[in-house]
Amino acid sequence: MASTSGTATLSSKDAAAYLGVKLQTLYAYASRGLVKGLPGARGRGRRYRREDLEPLRARSAGPAAQAMRYGDPVLETRIVRMTPRGPEYRGRLATDLVDDGVSFEAVAELLWSGTLPARAPHWPADDPPPLRDLARVLPRGSSPLAALAIALPWLAAADPLRYDAEPAAVLPRGSSPLAALAIALPWLAAADPLRYDAEPAAVLSRARRLIPRMAASYALALDARRLPAALNAGDPARALALALGTPTTRKALELLRAVLIICADHELNASTFAARVAASTGADLHACLGAAVAAFSGPRHGGASEHVELLAREAGEPARAAAAVGERLRRGELLPGFGHPLYREGDPRTPPLLQRAIAYNPKSMRVRTIAALIDAMRSTGRPPPNVDVAIAAVCAALELPIGMGPAIFALGRAAGWVAHILEQQETRQVLRPRARFVGEGAP
Repeated sequence: MASTSGTATLSSKDAAAYLGVKLQTLYAYASRGLVKGLPGARGRGRRYRREDLEPLRARSAGPAAQAMRYGDPVLETRIVRMTPRGPEYRGRLATDLVDDGVSFEAVAELLWSGTLPARAPHWPADDPPPLRDLARVLPRGSSPLAALAIALPWLAAADPLRYDAEPAAVLPRGSSPLAALAIALPWLAAADPLRYDAEPAAVLSRARRLIPRMAASYALALDARRLPAALNAGDPARALALALGTPTTRKALELLRAVLIICADHELNASTFAARVAASTGADLHACLGAAVAAFSGPRHGGASEHVELLAREAGEPARAAAAVGERLRRGELLPGFGHPLYREGDPRTPPLLQRAIAYNPKSMRVRTIAALIDAMRSTGRPPPNVDVAIAAVCAALELPIGMGPAIFALGRAAGWVAHILEQQETRQVLRPRARFVGEGAP
């Protein structure tokens, strides 16, 4: 294999074999501009970069090989349609639902059933004893999500950790709310003897109880003393506010509800697909949601708003926003929160949340710094901000500690996860994609 400018290249014959096509087909690709040929050494024909051939290889391998790449359809759904104006939940734009003042619970019911309730539904707010027991075990604070590797084996076995003399071994000081959620879900599963009842009505009943508990579980990572009030809050947004320690004023709750609704579903993202894969195997609702949370916890998915907050902290104040952006660019680092592959003209979910965050706390230094970062990025010709920037602005407006954005995002997305779990269960098909072998001896 030769190299051109330090990049591995293939001859025309090898490139055609790599694509699984004839030489004439390769030349046709090049003439149509689908792949660029490079001059070989001493005029010995054209050469092709392997990385340039990958998109064509996926295409020539057929739909099954392309299906798992970003943006290619892989499943059918009736839940959400992606439009230039943002996600459409069962025919209703998410942004319109926010503007119309619809409750998060009503939006969840819309995603699950296809019908928007005329009145805001009331979900049960009962308090499961196991969650209270967990509050006595876990100290205030948290660890990284690596704590999940310790907690899950214990909790999956329905063991209340009675053999552990040091509670801090589960969630040491410094944990994130997502770590508490990852622990609470299997704990609650172990306490539910009917969790394997997959009838849609039973799954919905369980979801209505589970989502408020998920919101309340965040108190386990921040301040377990908040847990009783959060469990008895009466709705997920209020439970979330109580668990996070934010005000429960009408305006604060409206801001949180707006985020939950905007984030409720976004078609087949990584965490939703993980939930559907688990659902296709017959896993119970708790396990499916646990799979979704695990996928969501990755920095390339749910954690992006925290990186925006860290960028704002680097800047410190609006006047230094451009300098902070310039420093990132000088170091060759990514600038989180800008651009979205599905919204080339800008993420339509962003303006409604940004406007509400600024209106809620216009004097906040953090909010004004994020706004200045947006201006600085615009001046460089970079893509517009996506929803992660808006979530960071909401967290700043509510004066939450850095890192709470993913927890809010995950709670909203839980409504969509449940909808997709139900839809996947109806198909009774196991999701089992095939792999294409490309190792030694591959054609």
